[in-house]
Amino acid sequence: MGRGRVELKRIENKINRQVTFAKRRNGLLKKAYELSVLCDAEVALIIFSSRGKLYEFCSSPSMLKTLERYQKCSYGTVEVNKPAKELESSYREYLKLKARYETLQRTQRNLLGEDLGPLNTKELEQLERQLETSLKQVRSTKTQYMLDQLSDLQNKEHMLLDANRALTIKLEEVSARDQLRAPWDAADQNVSYNNQQVQSQGLFQPLELNPTLQIGYNPVGSDQMAATTSHAQQVNGFIPGWML
Repeated sequence: MGRGRVELKRIENKINRQVTFAKRRNGLLKKAYELSVLCDAEVALIIFSSRGKLYEFCSSPSMLKTLERYQKCSYGTVEVNKPAKELESSYREYLKLKARYETLQRTQRNLLGEDLGPLNTKELEQLERQLETSLKQVRSTKTQYMLDQLSDLQNKEHMLLDANRALTIKLEEVSARDQLRAPWDAADQNVSYNNQQVQSQGLFQPLELNPTLQIGYNPVGSDQMAATTSHAQQVNGFIPGWML
């Protein structure tokens, strides 16, 4: 009895699927090896499992060389088979871009004052007008920049003047307040000084002395002493003991 036909569809059972993958992978690698040996063919086989694991076989010493050979054969054929009209259009576009690039380089050198020999009078006049226009734009930009800076400086100047004016007003107010306070402070100092002077005068009385030195009995001096003593008795109301 022969083997029944196997239906090709995804195996739902995970274990059965892994077992089948291992068996058929080994069989496929074996067949690739047999093909390379029996037919002297360059065979390269690449297998990725469902988990991303790599399995490969290459009959040549380097898989990379085999892949490069495959790439040259596949994509080189595509390049050769391109339509002739598309290649011609690409070449014309290349020539246009090249001419444009050379023109821009020549114009840049002319603006820098280089390679002016091949230019005729009309081209030189056109170059001169272009330079004048560029110079006007540069000067206009520079002037506008300087005007903006001047405006900023003027605004700063106004701010500083306002601050200076406010400080001057405040200083004047402080000076006026000090001037009003000064007379009252002077009057208080004079009153205190007068009180101190009156107290000192009440405590200390100057003595009237005779500048002439007298040795012996002086009737004038004795008279003055007697008058002073009598005055002291009248003031104090008693007689000292040494006079009794």
